[in-house]
Amino acid sequence: MALRIGLTGGIGSGKSTVAGFLREAGATVVDADAQAHRLTQAGGAAMPAIAAAFGPKLLTPDGALDRDRMRELAFTDAGAKQRLEGLLHPLIGQALRDEADAALRAGAPLVVLDIPLLVESGRWRAQLDRVLVVDCRVETQQARVSLRPGWPPERITAVLAAQATREARLAAADAVLYNDGIPLEALRTQVFQLARAWGCETIGAIAAHGD
Repeated sequence: MALRIGLTGGIGSGKSTVAGFLREAGATVVDADAQAHRLTQAGGAAMPAIAAAFGPKLLTPDGALDRDRMRELAFTDAGAKQRLEGLLHPLIGQALRDEADAALRAGAPLVVLDIPLLVESGRWRAQLDRVLVVDCRVETQQARVSLRPGWPPERITAVLAAQATREARLAAADAVLYNDGIPLEALRTQVFQLARAWGCETIGAIAAHGD
């Protein structure tokens, strides 16, 4: 049976880069953020409950969640953030499980669940065979995120404060990729080594190691 790997890391850690390398190595990656976007787009399964809870002021003209306004509200109102998460997280969790189960039935050699709040949720560990944490210094996270448009220092500080600490993520890890001050190709090599160790013997992974 193929393994289910939980992938997580703080903002700016490089988790998305690692997820891309895992796909390249032949793993099937199911993405919590992608599911959240599907659920909150116009006609998405979460939109009736979100509209009832928050009203039309947080909807776009076509009926999707207005993400910019929701971020502004969540920044100033922790209760609003909790209400939204209470609506979304059960739906995201079920969608991820369904997608992972379908991938396993289709014969995927390795299934990776990309879950930014894996440690924070406290409920995923029992559903996974391994947890892979992408790690770096907090200063590196801050520097990377500051380069993104629309991310002033106070917003970065707020997001970091809301996420699990670096120590908590490392304590939950079965494997750690330290993505700080290393070349991208070196990180890719480490990802491929892990994927292969976890049963992902794809043509791409074998070629990458020169076998």
